[in-house]
Amino acid sequence: MHGNIRIAVIYGSVREGRFCDTVAGWVVAQVHARTEFALDIIDPAARRDVADDGVEGLTLRQRIGAADAFIVVTPEYNHSYPAALKALIDTVNAEWHAKPVAFVSYGGASGGLRAVEHLRTVFAELHAVGIRDSVSFPNAWEQFDAEGGLMHPARAERGMATMLSRLGWWAHALRDARAVRSYSEVVA
Repeated sequence: MHGNIRIAVIYGSVREGRFCDTVAGWVVAQVHARTEFALDIIDPAARRDVADDGVEGLTLRQRIGAADAFIVVTPEYNHSYPAALKALIDTVNAEWHAKPVAFVSYGGASGGLRAVEHLRTVFAELHAVGIRDSVSFPNAWEQFDAEGGLMHPARAERGMATMLSRLGWWAHALRDARAVRSYSEVVA
């Protein structure tokens, strides 16, 4: 199967004044720089989400179902991930099956890694494939400038490039496999 990989970038925070906009903005720019990806942004705080191709009005179920892969951008709240993200994940089920999920996290000293570890088990339960490579921003507020740019981007950009390459590989492999045999045929 050919064609662009449709990646949904999922914002994990809905707090007013959230830093998620800054980190997710950087993630979106990195995805946009790669021609093999089509992008959909799913922001639970937005009143209306619009995919890059102008598609409006799709339900969350349809958007998750249409995606080939996901990047979850999450902060760490109290050693885990936000409740709004859990609610979004739990809204659908089979639409996550046999699709890869990558993580970009941010927070204090841990950079959101504890939130990611919790999310890995949730997505495993949903039969999604968690990508080993991730990007994290410890003390994130000190890493971005006032315009949302990284002050020292080289390391994060290298990590993101690796993560996106591997996410793309898994997305192609799993999309091709789902086209040959529906994952629902093997779920008992």
